[in-house]
Amino acid sequence: MIINIHTHSPKQGELTLSTIGIHPYNAADATTDSVLATERGAMGVDAIGEIGLDFSCDVDRKRQEVIFEAQLDIAQQHNKGVVLHCVRAFEPMMKILENYTLKFVIFHGFIGSVEQAQRAVKRGYYLSFGHRTFHSPKSIEALKATPVDRLFFETDECTIDIEEIYNRAAKILAVPRNILEYITQENFKHICG
Repeated sequence: MIINIHTHSPKQGELTLSTIGIHPYNAADATTDSVLATERGAMGVDAIGEIGLDFSCDVDRKRQEVIFEAQLDIAQQHNKGVVLHCVRAFEPMMKILENYTLKFVIFHGFIGSVEQAQRAVKRGYYLSFGHRTFHSPKSIEALKATPVDRLFFETDECTIDIEEIYNRAAKILAVPRNILEYITQENFKHICG
């Protein structure tokens, strides 16, 4: 099985995390009932996600933070990991995460800098790279700087097959694709164990 840590269109032969959560785009419309739905669904999933902060969208930042923290509370209470959406909000997100002890943290679709990657990894977080990685020299350098035991790959919403993501990453990292697949399988076992 090939690991596709975050996808909106799972395919046969791929292994991904099951998640439930309120995306930051939807934070403005979130209600007590929708947060409670996340709470009720938490026991039936691998992780709470995709949750986080997106300071490039029109949703009030404070509202995003309130909904994000409510979901982090749920993840911590139920010993779940989180799959994070982070756009132009790395510093605020890292500050909020300091207050939580979570089973695992995955920054999905990571497109940050080497320094941000190193800070996240230092805290024991995972970084997932997808198709956008290959369009950004900064993100390629972050991929190269990420230890393999902190790596995942994803397709998210793109139509590119996960195999192509692995092929591109393997070329950049100068690691055979089958080794990258094995490494991410081991990483997946670690977070789900």
